[in-house]
Amino acid sequence: MAYRTGGYSFGGFMMTPMVKRLLIANVATFVVLLMLPERTWVLEWLAFRPDRVLTRPWGAITYMFVHADLIHLLVNMLVLFFFGPPLEDRWGSREFLRYYLICGMGGVLLSFLLAPGAPIVGASAACYGLMLAFAMSWPDAPIYVWGIFPVKAKYLVGFFFLLTFVQAFGAPGGPVAHMAHLGGLLTGLVYIRADWRPGARLESIKRRVSRIRRPAIVPRNKESQPRSSSWRANDEGELLDAVDRVLDKISTEGMSALTRDERKLLDEVSRRHRTHN
Repeated sequence: MAYRTGGYSFGGFMMTPMVKRLLIANVATFVVLLMLPERTWVLEWLAFRPDRVLTRPWGAITYMFVHADLIHLLVNMLVLFFFGPPLEDRWGSREFLRYYLICGMGGVLLSFLLAPGAPIVGASAACYGLMLAFAMSWPDAPIYVWGIFPVKAKYLVGFFFLLTFVQAFGAPGGPVAHMAHLGGLLTGLVYIRADWRPGARLESIKRRVSRIRRPAIVPRNKESQPRSSSWRANDEGELLDAVDRVLDKISTEGMSALTRDERKLLDEVSRRHRTHN
């Protein structure tokens, strides 16, 4: 499977840092488990067991890095290899990893609620979330199935969604965790639609600041302007200067470095923009 879009092509493919680390982590885990004499016991210990969620809570994360066999690993890593880099390039490594893990845990949650049965292993839920995010970002991008048949991303992912839904509710049991796959898709959909990604919110604030700043700090003529209007422009300009400093801080140090007052400032700018609209 390959894809070509206006911004990405397999011929000019560049591996991104977080995708590379995830690939190495999954392959290394598989190789280490393959060499262990007690492989089955360790595999089950790292898997997610809905019936042992209280005694093995780490399984909600570790299950994403262990795979049942080579084919299972290969399929998931191909999805990560092809669909991961453009998303990481657009979102950044931190947001990409956050989304990846949240989709994986969404698969765990749905399995726990609706299919509390056999252990679950593999990165499939997270990878289904990646395919969904790619299709939502580049819906008309042609994906070449087996390198031959071009299918638009939105149609291919739609087909997988319907197939997974039917399998999850129509064919319970078996070695494939269809409910986890469905959980990854649904979690990705809710997460993206709700726009919970911090980077997306920051981009929205930057656009709002840019729109507000143009009329606010470039008055036509100070002498001909009413005094109240001049004061309003000055206040607005100071506010937007402060927002610029906060956004610069986020770019260099991340959201976690913000103080409570700085977070309130971003909320205030967003509130004012919504009020003016």
